[in-house]
Amino acid sequence: MKTRLFSVIASLTLVTASLAGCGNANTTKKSSSSSSSKKTEVTTGASKTQYSAVKDLKSKYDVVIVGAGGAGMSAALAAKEKGLKPVILEKMPVAGGNTLKASSGMNASETKVQKKAGVKDSNDKFYKETLEGGHGTNDKKMLRFFVDHSASAVDWLDGMGIKLNNLTITGGMSVKRTHRPADGSAVGGYLVSGLLRNVKKNNIPIYVNADVTKINEKSGKVDGVKVKFNQDKTKTISSKAVIVTTGGFGASKAMIKKYRPDLSKYVTTNQAGSTGDGIKMIRSLGGYTVDMDKIQIHPTVYQKPPYLVGEAVRGEGGILVNKQGKRFTNEMGTRDVVSAAINKQSGKYAYVLFDGGVKKRVTAINQYQKKGMVVSADSLAGLAKKLGVSSDNLATTVKTWNKDVKNKKDGQFKRTTGMDHQLNTPKHYAIKIAPGIHYTMGGVKINPQTEVLKKSGQAIPGLYAAGEVTGGLHGDNRIGGNSVAEIVIFGRQAGTQVAKYVK
Repeated sequence: MKTRLFSVIASLTLVTASLAGCGNANTTKKSSSSSSSKKTEVTTGASKTQYSAVKDLKSKYDVVIVGAGGAGMSAALAAKEKGLKPVILEKMPVAGGNTLKASSGMNASETKVQKKAGVKDSNDKFYKETLEGGHGTNDKKMLRFFVDHSASAVDWLDGMGIKLNNLTITGGMSVKRTHRPADGSAVGGYLVSGLLRNVKKNNIPIYVNADVTKINEKSGKVDGVKVKFNQDKTKTISSKAVIVTTGGFGASKAMIKKYRPDLSKYVTTNQAGSTGDGIKMIRSLGGYTVDMDKIQIHPTVYQKPPYLVGEAVRGEGGILVNKQGKRFTNEMGTRDVVSAAINKQSGKYAYVLFDGGVKKRVTAINQYQKKGMVVSADSLAGLAKKLGVSSDNLATTVKTWNKDVKNKKDGQFKRTTGMDHQLNTPKHYAIKIAPGIHYTMGGVKINPQTEVLKKSGQAIPGLYAAGEVTGGLHGDNRIGGNSVAEIVIFGRQAGTQVAKYVK
């Protein structure tokens, strides 16, 4: 346990969402000293939140929620709506988890936002395209619930002042169903800040530096957890149910090596806390895991330090070029296909190429610039020189692309989406990228009621889970924008179902 704690703390300096200077009553000297070793950038209100003080921790709650990412906070808010008294326990120094890193948006179909924008969509189409993206291996019952409840999840957030009313598109989708903040900024920080605001408004206690080490069980029913605050003594908290929302294992080198040794040398976009803790605890209770070898690599990851370049950059018109300055694939293909295409290029890297128009429509790019990831120039020739690629090739590539956009037909790779704007607005920009570990599709098996299942199919009484800690929904490959939808839809469902179980 000490080794794991040291590993997590050592990794905090790599986390881009500020884990330093949280200003919460729960931060100990140990976490403060580790986080002060390197200045990190404040990108969300999570780092400024005043969390609950350990002295206020009670010994009993209606439901304990393990993990304070998007799924955990959604679950807490839904449980509170139903009259329960929840508590959220988060092992990291700030809330947010991988949700903080989400960039493009939240997929949903048949929404009011789409209808207002004149986008014709259907739940059946969303279902079909997600199933195709997962190569037909998705859990169909989970997927059906997912798409049918996506619009109401957007409305639910809207009712809390979390408004996702700007549309874009991600790979594998045929229409604009990716909902994001009005200004086109990254969805993660905005969503986390909004959820935290509502958690505080509803007086839901949320403790950080709270490492849950065991889920307790009595007479065949889950009845609480054991939690350790940094290196203090373990405390036991009793509850009528537990919801596990601890995320995946994309930051665990050991688990990646175990299930996908071929990916062991890839960088990861995951926050340091994504080490599979919830999966391990649930397994010890007889929980069943599925698809553990299905680990998604994202095609566009800035490598040093690892940082995701959101799919919205391509969805709003960006293209990919290799070091010869030429396009080589349909940029809006599914993540597995685009990643494979990049890996076939000389050097196994590429550039995301975009213009001032894309930059204006995707304000998350401002964040990339602040991190020194973006190369820019006033002309394509100037950009080509900085990148070390053929100026003639790059000019021909962009000229051909602009012509295809005008004709609404990609003559090279049959791209059909993200072709609304030509690349002709100064300046010209590029980000060097390569694939990186992004998402673990595998995890514990749940049903649409979010009950954790044993291999027999029997539910473990009082134990629920939601988000990346679970497996099966996405099949072989996750569609961009579906993870944010998943955490809200099934986080909300977990809180609702726990209320039915407790009452």
